[in-house]
Amino acid sequence: MESAIQTIVGVFLKSAKGKESLGGNDFQKLVKSQLHNIMMDTDSSEAVKKMRQGLDANQDGKVNFEEYMNLVGYLATSLSVQFYHRSCPDITINTNTKLIYTTPP
Repeated sequence: MESAIQTIVGVFLKSAKGKESLGGNDFQKLVKSQLHNIMMDTDSSEAVKKMRQGLDANQDGKVNFEEYMNLVGYLATSLSVQFYHRSCPDITINTNTKLIYTTPP
């Protein structure tokens, strides 16, 4: 678990290039390089822009660490649900499904 946390923090810091937040291009690169196997539309600039806007709680046009962690939490929760459903024999789920990030209500 420690290495997972270190990786999550390290990916953000490397992607932010010494800044406190990820701008549009940095966020796009992070999503495309790190999340393409579990998310849909990571190649779509428009989809990633909408995701960034949905995460941008303080509306500064960037994704800070706390906002980034909201995405990580969402993805972890979604994967947990998928893994749970895979382990329950009476529930059928497509195991090749990629996640779609939607802005929380």
